[in-house]
Amino acid sequence: MDDTVRRPAKGADSTSAADAVATLTAGRLVLLASLGALGALATNIMLPAFAAMARDLAVAPRDLAWTLSSFFIVFAVGQLFVGPLADTLGRAPFVIGGLVVFAAGGVICAVAPSLTVLIAGRVIQALGACATSVLARAIARDCFQGPELTRTLALVMIAMAAAPGFSPALGTAMTLLFGWRSIFVLVAVAAVLVAFHYRLSLGETLPPDRRRSARPSAIARTYGELALDPRFIFPALTVSLVIGCLYGFFGAAPAILMNGMGISSTGLSIFFAATVLVVFGSGLMAGRLARRWGAPRVGMAGVLIAMAGGLWLFLQAGAPTPAPFMAAVTLFLGGMGLINPIGTAIALEPFGDRAGGASALLGFMQMTFAALGTGMIGALPIGPATAYAWMVLGGTMIAAAAFVPVLLQRVGKVA
Repeated sequence: MDDTVRRPAKGADSTSAADAVATLTAGRLVLLASLGALGALATNIMLPAFAAMARDLAVAPRDLAWTLSSFFIVFAVGQLFVGPLADTLGRAPFVIGGLVVFAAGGVICAVAPSLTVLIAGRVIQALGACATSVLARAIARDCFQGPELTRTLALVMIAMAAAPGFSPALGTAMTLLFGWRSIFVLVAVAAVLVAFHYRLSLGETLPPDRRRSARPSAIARTYGELALDPRFIFPALTVSLVIGCLYGFFGAAPAILMNGMGISSTGLSIFFAATVLVVFGSGLMAGRLARRWGAPRVGMAGVLIAMAGGLWLFLQAGAPTPAPFMAAVTLFLGGMGLINPIGTAIALEPFGDRAGGASALLGFMQMTFAALGTGMIGALPIGPATAYAWMVLGGTMIAAAAFVPVLLQRVGKVA
């Protein structure tokens, strides 16, 4: 049945208790997690298949990097349009439409006879995935607030972290058993199943009396207000910097662990999967710790833990060995698992009347820093291990500085 969430009209920036009337069920959690994770799944699942794809399409493996960069660019920019439009027309048209477009892109990739067509399919995938990613956060904000919002986002972020962790192993198995094209069939089928789940279990979460104008001037004003509002921009910048470091790891790990340390592709997949447990445990603790110590304090602790991992990477950057390198990355991921859901909840919670726009701008910032993080690994004239260490240490230090105003604001309220 269509379990639509309905609430009375409220003024801008309202966070009253009446705002959280939905119940976090297992079905809703799976749905939100699936919407948020599709983009990461579609990207990381194809990485182990690059060699087979290059042979089949008669291109150099490095040329396949265009399938990643084109996806990130469209994913980042597309969110800026989807969010405000979803604040005007509702969530449902863009959730269903995004999933249909995403599935169509997967089919095009599966039958692509050339790299050009494959890139086109990836662009279409990104157009669909940007809608699902934005609206996973926006729907969570529609339905929940306070500690429940933090808990919901923590569980969703766990799923989003699990997708890049487990998907390389899944991609390896699919490629060996059925060929690389089966990967794209799999993600297309997943999108169709999620669309049916959404239609049958949740439906529209933004009632008409809470929708906003979609005029270009209104959209521009919304983004301008968000960018200048310290309640949004400081936690959003913090989360985006840490996410950039995370994607930098995805980009650097094959060169560091496989080329530099001689770890096999299977070993790399196992390590990626093991990191999910770290993010899972950290994310589960985020909501509980936030209820006890306050979200800003726990968020700052997460940033500092991530920065400690960056410092450890920096100290061994010249000649990293597998165990210390993996331990430092694990420490960084533990901190990321705390700050990611907490920072996201802090950034979105004051803006229930424009959750789509806020989620879109946050997603744009995250994917921009993700593109910068992956690009820096290859662009810097130093080895990948050194480049990654500098990036994580510098990124987390700036993130900590950006989160200080959030912490001080809460301390001021308590005082």
